[in-house]
Amino acid sequence: MSTTQAAALLPVYPPVPVTFVEGDGLWLVDADGRRYLDFGSGIAVVGLGHRHPAPLAAARAQLDRLWHASNLFGTEPASALAQLLSERFGGAQAFLCNSGAEAIEAALKYARLATGKTGIVALEGSFHGRTTGALSATGQPAKREPFEPLLPEVRFARANDIASLEAAVGPGTGLILLEPIQGEGGVRPLEPEFLAAAAAHDTLLCLDEIQTGVGRTGTFFAFEQLGVRPDLVVLAKGLANGLPIGALLVADEATGAFAPGHHGSTFGGNPVSCAAACAVVETLDDDLLANVRAQGERLRAGLAKLPGLDGVRGAGLLLGADTERPAAEITAAALEHGLVVLTAGEHVLRLAPPLVVGPDEVDRALSILEEVFP
Repeated sequence: MSTTQAAALLPVYPPVPVTFVEGDGLWLVDADGRRYLDFGSGIAVVGLGHRHPAPLAAARAQLDRLWHASNLFGTEPASALAQLLSERFGGAQAFLCNSGAEAIEAALKYARLATGKTGIVALEGSFHGRTTGALSATGQPAKREPFEPLLPEVRFARANDIASLEAAVGPGTGLILLEPIQGEGGVRPLEPEFLAAAAAHDTLLCLDEIQTGVGRTGTFFAFEQLGVRPDLVVLAKGLANGLPIGALLVADEATGAFAPGHHGSTFGGNPVSCAAACAVVETLDDDLLANVRAQGERLRAGLAKLPGLDGVRGAGLLLGADTERPAAEITAAALEHGLVVLTAGEHVLRLAPPLVVGPDEVDRALSILEEVFP
């Protein structure tokens, strides 16, 4: 990216260290032709790897048929995706949109109509997006404060502190919004007992599976490992392997609050994105999910042996660890050595490779990380 091109963008992101021009499987190529092993997946988005043949073929075929029809008419890919997600969930209706933040906004509105209550309980350290409603429920004051006042009646409990949760939930609470693993908040998993306590309340429970869903933790939904069935789930990131998409799923037993005119999205249910998403869902079979679990354990064990890392945590191929050095220094050094990794806080290293990663790539990533830890 040239300096002139960069200057044409609003400066809402830090300066870019590398401009990527091509991706193939687990590899990225920059503008100078250098290859990088991708253990970030575009922030847990490109779950099947770059240019995976299944979503690539589906998107190309759909591009040759129909790009857009609006939400005034049906399309086959949108209906097919809703059915596939319902089957994975065990019975649900879907609202299809363009991003995780948009899916969160839909969940907030749905809960108001379904319960008649405006109170929201979320968690300290959570991240649900940057639109007004999603930001209101994001438990990171530094992100909220520049834009306050935001939505009122949002209370924050401490993760895995049941007493704190009980104190936050009140008679006006219509929604409890939780990430099964806090992604941007440090890759911090919620305990099954805490989720069970949240599910026991007479309010809607929404699980934000934007980062944990679509196979990232070794099951299609992370909640499958946690002994709860939420009323609402939001998905995005890995659902279409890099094309913009989001979804709110409402369990069959919680449907009925939305009616025509209550919500909408011009580009929601885009046929090309939905075609790619159908291919992703169909590709996530038992063998691939078993690979996520196996390679996640291999990566976890290797990280636990590295000096300067402590407390490796997460599930499947969403792992984090506390760092002695600033995590940004580690990611910058890794990039110099040809490895893309992420941060999740000032002193948390985050790894989220494509779900198709194999043992050789895991070992190579660990070898590079070992080099950058003095």
